[in-house]
Amino acid sequence: MSHQESSQEFDEAQEAAYLRDTPVETILGNHLFVLLQLAALRLAESPANLPAAQLVIDTVAAMVNAGGERLGEHVDLYRSALAELQQAYVRATASTN
Repeated sequence: MSHQESSQEFDEAQEAAYLRDTPVETILGNHLFVLLQLAALRLAESPANLPAAQLVIDTVAAMVNAGGERLGEHVDLYRSALAELQQAYVRATASTN
């Protein structure tokens, strides 16, 4: 086993405990922010990877729309970040035409 493998071992019990003990809204929020970062990175590529960015943006929009207020106290932040990415997507699309 390499050093990298041993330092990155997956502790299934620890992961299960984290998922069990952490509020669902927190876990979903973490995933939403990762997805928002992913979309931003795809838009920042040269040239922008518009199909990938659009897929991620559409997925985040669906999650935010489906979860709504149940996503907790940060739902307005998710909506704001999503709106900014949607605007960046529109700008990136316009600059390729």
